[in-house]
Amino acid sequence: MIMHNNGPVLITGAAGFIGSFLVKKFLRSGYQVIGIDNINSYYDRNLKLKRLKNIKEYSIKNNYSWLFYKNNIEDKNNMRQIFLKTRPEIVVNLAAQAGVRYSIVNPSSYVKSNLLGFSNILELCQTHDVKHLVYASSSSVYGASKEFPFSEEHKVNSPLSFYAATKISNEMMANAYSNIYKLPITGLRFFTAYGPWGRPDMAPMIFADKILKKKPITVFNHGRMSRDFTFISDIIEGTYLCCLRVPTPNDDYEFGNPSILHRILNIGNGNPVNLLYFVELLEESLSIKATKVFEKMQPGDVESTYASTQNLEDWISYRPLVPIKEGVNKFVNWYLDYYQ
Repeated sequence: MIMHNNGPVLITGAAGFIGSFLVKKFLRSGYQVIGIDNINSYYDRNLKLKRLKNIKEYSIKNNYSWLFYKNNIEDKNNMRQIFLKTRPEIVVNLAAQAGVRYSIVNPSSYVKSNLLGFSNILELCQTHDVKHLVYASSSSVYGASKEFPFSEEHKVNSPLSFYAATKISNEMMANAYSNIYKLPITGLRFFTAYGPWGRPDMAPMIFADKILKKKPITVFNHGRMSRDFTFISDIIEGTYLCCLRVPTPNDDYEFGNPSILHRILNIGNGNPVNLLYFVELLEESLSIKATKVFEKMQPGDVESTYASTQNLEDWISYRPLVPIKEGVNKFVNWYLDYYQ
């Protein structure tokens, strides 16, 4: 079922990389948007605040309806008040403690946000007549699978990090809620989002920063790694279209139980890129040669990610389009403008 009305949309993690772009997409499309973010210090808070400043200026300039709350999703009482005040019809839960490697040293923070917080979102959506809940899962749920490309039909029961375990748990929690309460839910397994305004803890930003400062970059697994890098505009378009397509019991859906209103979809480019080639593209775009230090694989990491996009194409008639070279150039142009 395609949603045609422009009811309120609530987006958690609105100050984040994906969240801030998705807010603008919904605003441009005529929706009233409510944003929630705790603006934590996992990475540079100034970057998050500048994203929010851009959204505010964008909404004022175009007379869009934008409302922001600074809040933790694990604070159920405050979240309940926000739901009561705003009455969202679509909820997009992007708030989470991110980072595979950080989950090794600080697992408790993942329990609070990714498990307790998501449980609150499920309950509030169920009790406040939300028409569609969309949430962020992750390509990390596939673990070290050697069955390529990664398909939604594959079993995901061997996570290599606590972060991945919380995302698998989210999918199971969503499936149970959808089954019991008939709540339409869509889970999106994002594959290595990159682009302007990206996260400083991700490879594109780390590498660009060190290359510009002529510091050595660390390449793990001796360069024998590949990632399904997916440009931010493709992530946003796919997410937006998935928000508007609400699962129904009669959907022609080839995996899972069609009577349960829960769908899981990959959002990836479908073209894995070797990490050393990615570095080459950065070098070319920055016009600087990188100094590389090769190290063994980090705990919790995987050698390759590779998304099957067939189910996404069948579901929303869209697949990511931006080639890696174009995406890297756009990222570098923004990076030089923002940081130099």
